[in-house]
Amino acid sequence: MLSGEGAAARPAQPADADLVAGLEELALEAGRAIMACYARGVSVSEKADASPVTEADTTAEAIILRGLARLCPQVPVVAEESVAAGRVPPALDGAFLLVDPLDGTREFVNRRDDFTVNIALVRGGVPELGVVYAPARSALFAARPDRAEAATVEDGARVVARGAIAVRGAPEPPVIVASRSHRTAETDAFIARFPGAELMAVGSSLKFCMLASGRADLYPRFGRTMEWDTAAGDAVLRAAGGRTLTLDGRPLAYGKRDQPHDSDFANPWFVAEAGCHAVAR
Repeated sequence: MLSGEGAAARPAQPADADLVAGLEELALEAGRAIMACYARGVSVSEKADASPVTEADTTAEAIILRGLARLCPQVPVVAEESVAAGRVPPALDGAFLLVDPLDGTREFVNRRDDFTVNIALVRGGVPELGVVYAPARSALFAARPDRAEAATVEDGARVVARGAIAVRGAPEPPVIVASRSHRTAETDAFIARFPGAELMAVGSSLKFCMLASGRADLYPRFGRTMEWDTAAGDAVLRAAGGRTLTLDGRPLAYGKRDQPHDSDFANPWFVAEAGCHAVAR
């Protein structure tokens, strides 16, 4: 440790494995709060962009933000509900965190179990660490560079049956997973290019995790998403050997600001791939 004037330096960031473990604990805590709301039912309001928001969204985000302030106070956080309220870090020159406290709010409101807690750490525009927790499914996915894992959660508190996951090859025809709530004509046209493909309809960032765990092969998203929607699941997929590409064939990047045709942190259309399907775009 430095002495003298340098002794007051900011605390060191935890090692990747420790940081992911801390993110998992925060996701579990947020998941317990979400499931408490799920059990009693909550009212729904609309944000400025007409997307739904519930007590579960705001409660879970508050839990995660408090925990991140303890776990890695020096890392800026971009969180969905905070951004909606106008609270955005002024600069993202280094690593930063992306938080979606309740991805799949529509699934949550409609009493389906495809909603998740998403927390990711981005470095150099790449989502390198990520945690996706589906509390209604008791399913947890986590990633750090070159290692993706899936686990079962007991009683919303204990992680069990943890194991590594990886994408599979490129079977023909592929299994294509698509959004349950945001299907578009462009998505249908993409699917039509794969005669005989099996289709799966899943909500939230679980679509990335289906690819990462070898249960699906392609996830086309021809509709608007935000970085906090995708970063954690994308991290899991990349660590499992997959990739997420924009329609010009480039890896989906994070930390997008001052975009001429869209708002900060909005994603372009993309295709997530497990094996190498050489998808023409």
